[in-house]
Amino acid sequence: MARYGFEVSYSELSAHPDNYVSAIVETLESDFLVLPKGKGFIEYSVFEQGYETLKQVTKNFRVISPDLIFKSMIKKPVVVIVLRSMLGFTPPEWAYVANQKYDSSIDQGFIRGIDRKIRIAPLQDLKITSTVEIKLRILIKVACELLSEKSPIVPEALIHRLDKADTKNGLSSIKNLANIGAPYAMLLYERFLGRPFAGHRDSISGHIGNKMESAIEDVLHDAGISFRKTKRAGKIPGFDQAPDFTIPSEYNPEIIIEAKITEDDGTARDKVTRIQHLGELSLKNRNQSNPKFEVIACIDGRGFGIRHEDMKKMLLATRGKVFTFKTLKYLVSNTKLKNYKTIKN
Repeated sequence: MARYGFEVSYSELSAHPDNYVSAIVETLESDFLVLPKGKGFIEYSVFEQGYETLKQVTKNFRVISPDLIFKSMIKKPVVVIVLRSMLGFTPPEWAYVANQKYDSSIDQGFIRGIDRKIRIAPLQDLKITSTVEIKLRILIKVACELLSEKSPIVPEALIHRLDKADTKNGLSSIKNLANIGAPYAMLLYERFLGRPFAGHRDSISGHIGNKMESAIEDVLHDAGISFRKTKRAGKIPGFDQAPDFTIPSEYNPEIIIEAKITEDDGTARDKVTRIQHLGELSLKNRNQSNPKFEVIACIDGRGFGIRHEDMKKMLLATRGKVFTFKTLKYLVSNTKLKNYKTIKN
């Protein structure tokens, strides 16, 4: 009996989809214990320099001066990363609080951009315009105010974001934690990385996705197949959202490929929904035996193996054309891609 859905007819696949779901799930690989650092990764030794600088200009967190912190941040920008980690906020959350308190015009694009600029060059003098300076001073002022105050009392069923060991009682909490010999800098660094490492994982999600896309490109190049890889936010006529790959071109999409690696089942479900939609588009005004284009899914990661029914939907939407890293070697020979092959392996 054939092992994979791409080896059988659609009638066989639709009659016994469960027989092929488990085979795909068995080939899924999770690499969540190892993450690419990516551009902008801050090593602990660099983060600690920012911590020590902040500790010095605040006299061991006894006095928090927005002006002194701003000046130290210009010379050593990583100070801002440490300050944000003390708050426990994401960049957009920090901007939101600043806008609420001071009716400033700090949007997500600005704060994400400055955060990335700092992470790329955390120890180099920060060159900024007067407009950027105003916004940064507001952000630092808000941070200083929040860190100086006790965590507000909220209803018993709720918890305030500043109700943390280091910020619960304002500066006294920070000072006590820094003085008792606890590795406060390490605590903040792990908070900066998040959940743990989730903050970093979010920032390099594009790198993780590129791993699958690069593997697909290698397969297509090796077979001499013409293709178009869509740039982020690219537009292709006839598609509300451009597919990741179109073959032979976006002007004549005979085959489309969607690629995704995820450890999260919610993200996996979103991709399955996307692939189902593409499957429906391929059959618009067509019958099952004559789709407008072939839909291929190249996926991997633990997230796709959590929901059995989602995998079944994806198999049916692609007519069995679901591949993982382990089965990518069968991609050309078991799809219409073989019709565009020009190089013998």
